[in-house]
Amino acid sequence: MTGRVQEKVAFVTGAARGQGRAHAVRLAQEGADIIAVDVCKPVGGEQIPPSTPADLAETARLVESHGRRIVTAEVDVRDTGALREAVDDGVRQLGRLDIVVANAGIGNGGDTLDNTLEDDWQEMIDINLSGVWKSVKVAVPHILAGGRGGAIVLTSSVGGLKAYPHCGSYVAAKHGVVGLMRTFAVELGQHSIRVNSVHPSQVNTPMSMNEATFRLFAPHKEHPGPEDFAPISQMMHTLPIPWAEPEDIANAVLFLVSDEARFITGVPLPVDAGACLK
Repeated sequence: MTGRVQEKVAFVTGAARGQGRAHAVRLAQEGADIIAVDVCKPVGGEQIPPSTPADLAETARLVESHGRRIVTAEVDVRDTGALREAVDDGVRQLGRLDIVVANAGIGNGGDTLDNTLEDDWQEMIDINLSGVWKSVKVAVPHILAGGRGGAIVLTSSVGGLKAYPHCGSYVAAKHGVVGLMRTFAVELGQHSIRVNSVHPSQVNTPMSMNEATFRLFAPHKEHPGPEDFAPISQMMHTLPIPWAEPEDIANAVLFLVSDEARFITGVPLPVDAGACLK
């Protein structure tokens, strides 16, 4: 089956690499044009190496390799004005907006909640929760103006459905995303706009596969690597895999925004190798 989102336009945040790039490319493979944004620079105290303008350019190249158009912008999802400008410009160039994938986010952890620094807490909430709200907020007027309905997917996490220690601000933000999703679904349903969330476990992207994560899960090792992280990560899953690939999450997003899911709204969909069963 091809063309499941043919001639539609999708707005994807955090699109320079990882899951965001996979979403943009997968939607392009199925016929969508893309508005892609990413911050493309270091963000606060995050220990994960940042995305770059070259990463975003590579996403654009991949989308265009499938014969689709793409408009890119370097935008921080905390900046409502810049987000609105990027979406407005994308719609001017591409003609419409049908799909939103609010994927941009950061990861941090290591401290218990009572020892989490206030600046770290605020940064997490501002990006992983408020940034999701802002991304949808600036996009909804364009979907409404089209009068065709639409589909929105918010990236949460297994940490949006259950608690994990030493990453409380992340867990709180991702639980909040579920509240945003359900409320948007209730408020926008009358306009035939469906809103759902996806909840990945570990995914083979820079968000998970980095030294800070390896040290968090294997603190007993001086220089832990993916081979140290893998058996611990696999223990968190029911299926015998340590992590998913970004394309696995993109396939779930594609389903949720396609007409195959036309009556699905308000659903938190785990793509987690059974982590929620643990």
